[in-house]
Amino acid sequence: MNHLAALVLCLCLTSPFVARANSARDDFNVRDFGATGNGKTLDSPAINKTIEAAVAGGGGTVRVPAGTYLSGSIHLQSNIHLLIDAGATILGAPQELDAYDEAEAFTNQLYHDDGGHYFFRNSLIWGVNLTNVSITGQGTINGGGLLRNSPVLDQLVGFHNSQPLAPGNAPPVRAGNKAIALKLCRHVLVRDVTIIHGGHFGILATGCDNLTVDNVTIDTQRDGMDIDCCRNTMVSNCRVNSPGDDGICLKSTYALGEVRLTENLTIVNCQVSGFTEGTLLDGTMTGKGGTGRIKFGTESTGGFRNCTIANCTFRNCRGLALEEVDGGILENITVNNLTMMAVRDCAIYLTTGKRNRTVATPSRARNILISNVIADGVDKLSGIQIMGLPEQPIEGVRLENIRLVNQGGGSAQDAVNTPRELGTGYPEPSKLGTMPAYGIFARHVKGLELANINVSFEKSDLRPAAAFTDIDGLEIDNFKPQLAEGVKAAVFAADVKGIRIRNSPALSQP
Repeated sequence: MNHLAALVLCLCLTSPFVARANSARDDFNVRDFGATGNGKTLDSPAINKTIEAAVAGGGGTVRVPAGTYLSGSIHLQSNIHLLIDAGATILGAPQELDAYDEAEAFTNQLYHDDGGHYFFRNSLIWGVNLTNVSITGQGTINGGGLLRNSPVLDQLVGFHNSQPLAPGNAPPVRAGNKAIALKLCRHVLVRDVTIIHGGHFGILATGCDNLTVDNVTIDTQRDGMDIDCCRNTMVSNCRVNSPGDDGICLKSTYALGEVRLTENLTIVNCQVSGFTEGTLLDGTMTGKGGTGRIKFGTESTGGFRNCTIANCTFRNCRGLALEEVDGGILENITVNNLTMMAVRDCAIYLTTGKRNRTVATPSRARNILISNVIADGVDKLSGIQIMGLPEQPIEGVRLENIRLVNQGGGSAQDAVNTPRELGTGYPEPSKLGTMPAYGIFARHVKGLELANINVSFEKSDLRPAAAFTDIDGLEIDNFKPQLAEGVKAAVFAADVKGIRIRNSPALSQP
């Protein structure tokens, strides 16, 4: 080594900057900060201390090694990667330990059906106004003592017409009810973890940008994940079992005190189901059909735009629901490659309404494509419902390459039913009763295209395969229905106009 090289090496070894770099940490083990992992000692204070140490060092990985970590609220911070190792479980503490953070003061107007959506800090893992946050690993988040419902949170916001508790007058409320809650965060990744018994929400993300949820398994009693007022979101390769509520639920509430769209969203390669809680994880997948499903709404003040759902399965749960009832817009939606088995209530439900939770503008829906869907064991109630408002029809809907098998059993009396208008009511197929057609019922639509549709039943059904009311521009190509003897293939009301029928021998031009 020449003298110059030796001098450079000496300077490098003695440089304060290099010394700091060599001693810096980017992996912080919670055991080094006092966590026990014995399932009995409250470990969340040690986990939070570990996160604070990582933040002080500029960020890094907070590692939770194998063990069971009894926890109250864990406070995520920016530039933190919470890594839950295989064999590690973060276990939600019982409510009596008073270990969850106090719920925020309620300062906004009522915009949701219950108190679960309004608060974030009273969660097992939470973060607000963060950047660059990850929760990953082969470990488990077990909600343990998290609440499914919390009347005290409902009271805080004045739900059920109760008087809201004024800020400053409310007692401290530490009702833990969410596994993961994130608000106004950017660049967020949740990957590989398993969430069981997630309380009101397995994951609640509100007002987040660049959110990725990948390869996550959720087996819980209420909502699997709610994506609310979020932009640039990817949900992929997830399995969500949620018998008591929705599986993957998209919303656009007034939670941020402003009207904000949920937009630029992709859901791909996911499974949703409604089996008994826990039976997805143990592999038995038993129990009467629950809610499950992928759903837009009901809270939809901002609306939904540029959303894609592809390559997903529904099993033992309700079908796909697209609901815009709070004055927003549902537009530029594509749905492709769905497989459904044992579908409750309705396979495909597309509706607008005028509940208008926080704004008074008419709800709108337009530019919607649903293709390549196979659904069997569909509830007698209905196959596909598409219903706009009399004064604001849904515009530009195309359904193509759909094969639907209804359970059947509809009567001649069912065939003459006239479903009431949704109006200000809650959007749910069961609330409108049995449809007058077992396959497709469409009303208040401008520009409806149906191509390559095959509908049939398991038990003889005395309803037509399709019924149409107030349609302006109806194109049907290659419609193949199964029919009971003497039953029409389709019923067209007098206000259906602009009809074009091709390659559909069962249909006669009305």
